[in-house]
This record gives sequence, structure tokens and C-alpha cells, in this order.
Amino acid sequence: MSTAHTTSMENAMPQHGEDERKVNVARYAGLLLVACAVGLISNWVGTGTSPLTALPGMVILYLLSVAGIVMARFIPLSLPGVAWTSLLAILVTMPAIPGSAWVLAQVEALNFLALATPALAYGGLALTKGEFDIARRSGWKIVVVAICVMFGTYIGSVIIADISLRLTGM
Repeated sequence: MSTAHTTSMENAMPQHGEDERKVNVARYAGLLLVACAVGLISNWVGTGTSPLTALPGMVILYLLSVAGIVMARFIPLSLPGVAWTSLLAILVTMPAIPGSAWVLAQVEALNFLALATPALAYGGLALTKGEFDIARRSGWKIVVVAICVMFGTYIGSVIIADISLRLTGM
């Protein structure tokens, strides 16, 4: 990847501590379009659901996400875009809201695990120079902490799953 392309992508991505009231909504909307296209493809590959079948649900998610970014940008409350997006998604899927059943039916064509996989993969691969510097300064200690965190998360998940399965009688 060229340095110019990398620099332009770094400018497009949110920076740590960036004020969401100053973000470029059009740029984020464009990035979300790319994420939606990748999401449709991963949903197709992961579940076999045709992209045309899943498209209405993806459009709904896209519109809710852009609306959340717009709200974070222009509403003078200091809430992040993800909070606004979550609130909107909860609102449009509440049974008392007209059309919520249709929204839910459209979004059901999407497998959220299939949508999350490319995002998580990118998050794991998108390490910055600063993160490498932190890892270098931390040395072997960060490896020990990472192993403990992963082990603890795994064991905690096993315990919760075991309790849940015992309670349901499976």
C-alpha cells in the first residue's frame, strides 16, 4: 500500500480522542458504504443469503449509522455516534413504533456474526506505529498480560456457557 493511500486512510479514520462534533460526515458515510459492501459479501459467503435479499436490511443499518453520526455531529449533547446509533436502532425496533416489524424482518436477513468478522479482522490488522511503539516499550510484560486476559476471558465464557446450559437443561 502506498504511503499516500495510507496517509489518506489514516486521515479518514477516527483518531483517539477526536471530537465527534467535528468529524466529516460525508467521509464517514463513504467509509460506511465500503463497510456495508464488505458486510453484504461476508453475509453472502457466511450464510448463503443473496446480497439482494440482505440489501434492504443493510440499507437500514447504513441509514441508522449515518443518522447516528449526524446526530453526534450536530446535537449539542456529548454522546458518541455509536450511542446515538444504538438509541436510534432501539427506537426503530420497539414494538410500539409503526413499521418496527418490517424493520426487524428486513434486518433478519443479516447474520451479525458474518458482519462483525471483517470488522474485527480489520481491527486486528490495523495496528498503528504508536501501538507498535507501546508494545516495544512494554516488552515481555504485555505478552503475559495478553495471555492472562485471553485465558480469563475464555474461562469466564466457559463458566457462563456451562451455567446457562445447566439452567436450560441441555
